[in-house]
Amino acid sequence: MGILCKVVDTLLLVAFVVMLFAGPLIDAQMVLPQTSFPEVLVRLKQRYAEEYQDYLMVEKPHFFVALVWLELVFQWPLVLLNIYGILASKPWFNTTCLIYGASVITAMTAILGEMLGSKKASDKLLKMYSPFMGLGVLALLRGLVPQSGKAPSIGKRPALARKKRV
Repeated sequence: MGILCKVVDTLLLVAFVVMLFAGPLIDAQMVLPQTSFPEVLVRLKQRYAEEYQDYLMVEKPHFFVALVWLELVFQWPLVLLNIYGILASKPWFNTTCLIYGASVITAMTAILGEMLGSKKASDKLLKMYSPFMGLGVLALLRGLVPQSGKAPSIGKRPALARKKRV
């Protein structure tokens, strides 16, 4: 199980590093003025929207804008914590990973539900968004697995040593 956790942690670390940059550089363009970003990033986002026919990026429906705010304000700080938690083997990594995974699954359920329900999404766009649901599931499952091989004991403290009477 230990090697599997290391493989999953490596996959999550790569995904978290991508999200570390994609959130503020690409997704933030949905909610902040485009004049706040370099022209190369604006063109990159526009090219992506055209190539993948991402109607959510173009039309900016209110629910999608709200989910981008959720990503920037809530999920992005969790990405930072998760990167640090993986690299420093912090015991709280499971908790932050679980929270991140649950949040991503919730957001992706709304997004994929819209795409499938409206029938506006191309197969190419669905293939672009679907791995994020997988990321959420992977993060959630990783958050449920204890870091060591044994189950955590909550509320157990070592007994205080008693002084011997002489």
